[in-house]
Amino acid sequence: MDVQIAFTWMILIPMLSAPVIYIVGRLVARQETEKMVVNPARWLALASLLATSVMLYFTATGMFAQQQFIYQEIGGSVEASIAGVYLQFDGVSFLLATLVLVLGTMVTIFSFTYMHGEEGEEKFYALLVAMIGSIIGLGCAMDLFNLWVWFEVMAVTSILLVAFYRTQQGSLEAGVKYLVQSAVGSVLVVIGIALIYMVAGDLNLIRLLSSVQLHPVILIGMALLIIGFGVKIALVPLHTWLPDAHSQAPSGISAMLSGVVIEAGLIALLRVTGSLAVIGPKVGYILLGFAVLNMVVGNLMALRQTEVKRMLAYSSLSHIGYMLLGFGALFAFQSVAGGIGAAYHMLAHGLMKGLAFLAAGAFLFNLKISKGNHEPLRMEDLNGASKKYPLTAFAFSVALLSLGGLPPLVGFMSKWQVFVAGVYTQNIWMIVLVVFAGLNSVLSLAYYAPLVNRMYRKQSADLVIAGQPVSLWTYLPIMLLTLMVVVLGIAPSLISSLTDVAGFSLAIFLQN
Repeated sequence: MDVQIAFTWMILIPMLSAPVIYIVGRLVARQETEKMVVNPARWLALASLLATSVMLYFTATGMFAQQQFIYQEIGGSVEASIAGVYLQFDGVSFLLATLVLVLGTMVTIFSFTYMHGEEGEEKFYALLVAMIGSIIGLGCAMDLFNLWVWFEVMAVTSILLVAFYRTQQGSLEAGVKYLVQSAVGSVLVVIGIALIYMVAGDLNLIRLLSSVQLHPVILIGMALLIIGFGVKIALVPLHTWLPDAHSQAPSGISAMLSGVVIEAGLIALLRVTGSLAVIGPKVGYILLGFAVLNMVVGNLMALRQTEVKRMLAYSSLSHIGYMLLGFGALFAFQSVAGGIGAAYHMLAHGLMKGLAFLAAGAFLFNLKISKGNHEPLRMEDLNGASKKYPLTAFAFSVALLSLGGLPPLVGFMSKWQVFVAGVYTQNIWMIVLVVFAGLNSVLSLAYYAPLVNRMYRKQSADLVIAGQPVSLWTYLPIMLLTLMVVVLGIAPSLISSLTDVAGFSLAIFLQN
C-alpha cells in the first residue's frame, strides 16, 4: 500500500467511524430485545482501532522501506494534506500513535464487560474512538492552529468520558472541574498562539524554527502556552483536576487519561517549545523545574491516599516528572539520550499505568460495580485479594512494582535510561537532579509496596469473599499488558525502533 494513502487513512478511520459507532449502537439499543443483549458498538470500535493499527503498520514500514525514516539520522517523514490540513508523520507521531492504539485497544476489550448494559454504552465507545483519533492527529499536526484543534477534540471527548456517570454527583463534579480548568487552559493556548502569530506572521512549526527572533511578546506567548498545555499535562500546580477525574471516570478511561492523554499534552508542549528554538535552552530549565515539583508533590500526595485510583492518579504526577527530567536534559543540554530515555519512559508509563488502572478496575467492578455499588475502591477492600483473584492480584502487583522501578520490569529500565542520560550531561546540577529523582523513585515504594502486601498478607476482606468472578474479556487485556511490562523490561531493545526515533526526531527538530 502507498505510504501516503496509509497515512491518510490512519487519520481518517477513527474520526469517520466514531459517529457511525454511535448511530449504529444507538439504533440497536432502541430496538433491543431480550435476545439482543450485546451492543454492536463495542465490535465496531474494536474493528475501527484494528483497521487504524493496520494503517499505522503500513505507514511506518513504508517509511522504513523507502529509507525515509532511519533512526540514526532522522531526516525524513511522511506528509499529507487532508482538507487543507497539513500533517506530518515522524518519530514522535510514531511513538504516540503506537501507544494510544495499543492502550486504546486494550481498554476497548476491557470495557466489553465493564460497560456492558450501561446507559449510553454506544456513546462511550464512540467517544473513546474519537479521542484516540484526535490523539493520533495531535501527534501529526505541524502548525499551531491545527495542533490546538486536535488538542480541543481530545479535551472535549475526554471531558465527556470523565463525566460518563453523569447521574452520580462525584462524577459530575469531576467532569465540571475538568471542564473549567481545561477551558481556561485552552483560552490561554489560543491567546499564546495569537501572540506568536502577531510577531512571527506564521503558524507552521517548521518555518517558525528559522523565523522566530527573541521578542518580549514571544516570551509572553510561550508562557501562556506552557500554562495552557500544562493543565492537560497536570504540571504542578495545574494538576488539581487530575485526582478527581481519574478516580471518578470509568476505569478504562482512567487508564487512557493517565496512560496517554497527559502524555499527548506533553507532546503538544514539546512540539511548540521546540519550534521556538531561540528560547529552547531556557524552556529546558523550566521543564526541569516542573520535574522537581511533579516528583515531590506527586509522591507526597500519593502517600496519604486511602482510595486506590486516587493514589494511582497522584503517582502519575511523579512519572510526568521523570519524563520532564529527560526532555529537560534534551532541551537544556542537547542530550539526545535524555530525549530517548524520556520517550521510553513515556511508553513504559502508558503500559504500566494502563495495566494498574485496568487491574484496579477489575477489582472495582467485581467487588462493587457488578452489585450496583459505585463507591470508590479503597485500600482495605483489597485485603487478601490474591486468594480469590490470583491472576488479577499478580498483574496489579507487577504494575505497582514496575511503577516503583523494581528490576527487571519495564519501569526500572525506563527510569534507568533517564537517569543515565542525566549523568552523561556531566553537569553537576543535572547529576543532583538525577540523585533526587532516584530517591523519589525509592520513596514511591512506600505507597506501592503496602498495597501489594495487603493483597497477599492480609486476611480476605468480606468484599473479596463475596466478589464476582472475573470474565475472560477482563483478563485478556490485563494479561497482555502484564506480559508487555515484563518482557520490555528484560528486552528493551524490542521497542528501540519506537523510542530511538522519537528521541532523535525531537533532537533533529531542535537543531534545525
